[in-house]
Amino acid sequence: MENSRKARSRALRKGRISQHGGIYLVTTTTHERRPFFEDFMLGRILVGEMNALHQCKMVDSLAFVIMPDHLHWLFRLRGDQGLSETVRRLKGRSARGINLKLGRIGPVWQTGFHDHALRKHEDIRGVARYIVANPLRAGLVEQIGDYPLWDAAWLGAWEA
Repeated sequence: MENSRKARSRALRKGRISQHGGIYLVTTTTHERRPFFEDFMLGRILVGEMNALHQCKMVDSLAFVIMPDHLHWLFRLRGDQGLSETVRRLKGRSARGINLKLGRIGPVWQTGFHDHALRKHEDIRGVARYIVANPLRAGLVEQIGDYPLWDAAWLGAWEA
């Protein structure tokens, strides 16, 4: 089991390129798909860590949605850190905060992540709309405004 997980993780990294100024859609899941983010406060810990990366100019956050057991995050890569280091930092810091809040130790995130580098011809706002509509498609809410763990730069929370 462990070897197949490592092989999948290596396969996700194959062909991964970090480009300063590139726009990426990253999807990462919780360990064993545990629904940590059914708890709003745990979701806010993750939002705080994404915001910290935005504030220290490692990324320009464009849109995100935190589903019960995974994250979709659209951002422009800035600073000196590569894509893998940026996601590692987000996952590490959020895991520490979540474990502290829950009074537990152990993994919060699955190893690895999926990324998609947006191409120049792709509609960034269209991708953002698709991301934030995930709770609708999953049947969690009937209107996106009823779901608490999402945002998009075009709404003013972050500058695009």
